[in-house]
Amino acid sequence: MSTVLIIILVVVALLVIYLITCYNSFVKLNNKIKEAYATMDVYLKKRYDLIPNLVETVKGYAKHEQGTLEKVIQARNMAMNAGSVDERVEGENILSGTLKSLFALSESYPDLKANENFVSLQSDLNRMEEEIASSRKYYNAIVNTFNTKTEVFPSNLIANMFGFSVKPLFEVENENERQNVKVEF
Repeated sequence: MSTVLIIILVVVALLVIYLITCYNSFVKLNNKIKEAYATMDVYLKKRYDLIPNLVETVKGYAKHEQGTLEKVIQARNMAMNAGSVDERVEGENILSGTLKSLFALSESYPDLKANENFVSLQSDLNRMEEEIASSRKYYNAIVNTFNTKTEVFPSNLIANMFGFSVKPLFEVENENERQNVKVEF
């Protein structure tokens, strides 16, 4: 065997090893994205389950605030029934906004703010929001790693070859939510 042939075989073997390693890392990252999304989904489901109880509790104290309560339920249903990640992001942003208005509504009803069930539900929902934020952060970190690998050379060649494409991040879409909060007394 000639030296040139050996060099060619070694180079081909190294390329095949790189191809396999790169492909496997895409598969692993893709599975981590699915796991992160599923974890986030579990927390979102728990939040969805809390919302009807919260709405029912508020209904008893704020009967003439039916419009706000209906918006919360509509936003919950829209987020729950989202088909894609982009639809889920949009639905979650709308739901977060309606929940803020629901809690702002409670400020007008001192009896509601003092209600033990409402306080407990609000506390549970706050804990759920923290868990959701944490899971979104993890999801976005994994997606960022995947997207970077999908876009940089030479792994982008393998990504294109096997159909791996950039995944969407969970982001705030409403520009108003990015603004600094003004606190006035």
